[in-house]
Amino acid sequence: MRYRRTGFVVGFLAAPVLLYVIYVIAPYAQAFYIALTNWRGVNASPEFIGLENFRRLFEDSVFWKAVWHNLLLLILMPVLTLGIALFFAFLLNVGGKSGVTGIWGSKFYRVVFFFPQVLAVAIVAVLFQQVFRPDRSGMLNAPLIAAGLEPIGFLSNPDVAFWSVLGVLVWQAVGFYVVLFSAGMASVPKDMFEAAAIDGAGRLALFFRVTLPLLWDTIQVGWVYLGIAALDVFAVVWVMTAEHGGPDSSTTVMAAEIYRNAFQYFRFGYASAMGVVLFFFTVGFAALSLRLSRRERIEF
Repeated sequence: MRYRRTGFVVGFLAAPVLLYVIYVIAPYAQAFYIALTNWRGVNASPEFIGLENFRRLFEDSVFWKAVWHNLLLLILMPVLTLGIALFFAFLLNVGGKSGVTGIWGSKFYRVVFFFPQVLAVAIVAVLFQQVFRPDRSGMLNAPLIAAGLEPIGFLSNPDVAFWSVLGVLVWQAVGFYVVLFSAGMASVPKDMFEAAAIDGAGRLALFFRVTLPLLWDTIQVGWVYLGIAALDVFAVVWVMTAEHGGPDSSTTVMAAEIYRNAFQYFRFGYASAMGVVLFFFTVGFAALSLRLSRRERIEF
């Protein structure tokens, strides 16, 4: 009976595993090989050059700018997104007057918070291009100009552009995690919150001593997802910013440099080397995050 069950499971898994190997593992393996060549495109014959592309990466100042921006996003995007999402989810589910129920209209607010997830990333980028316009048609600069103040170059000032991109990324991501954390809080028995409130726990104590420990597994998963998303913010940067990562490479990220080198400069070998670095960044971050955030599971 056991052998029949094993054969049944293997039979069902064979096709998905084969497709995964063909469409995921094989392209990764090809990318590792192409990173060791100077391949220029489909019609060019690749020449094996060893680790030359990786040596060039260490001398590429634009690439290191992209790495720095990704590292900043890797830290700031999960911290800001999860912090804001936890705050709003707590208000919607626990932060009412009684301390154990949500605020009035919480179901409506969940829909409002989730709305940015319905929009495609490219649409969000184009939308905020208009929001950040430096003239009277820009939603943020119009009041400043009307008040006689200098408009802010949200996407034209190198000192401001990166933070503008970060704000858009956080704005788009928060809604999903508000809904995710709300679902997690809804699954916690209200008796726990009521017991803590009876024992004299205020809202801060409810949040830090009850809510956070019970949601830790969900927060851990969200941190990993947001970290991976922070390493792949190509669409927003490419569509929204000047010069596709400008001005003066102030918003560029590794994914944008990979695309630029591959499809504008036709340096596929060099772009693949960047892709290999990004791959190890992603895997390393996921493994490190899961390791450092591991805690004893709380059952309820």
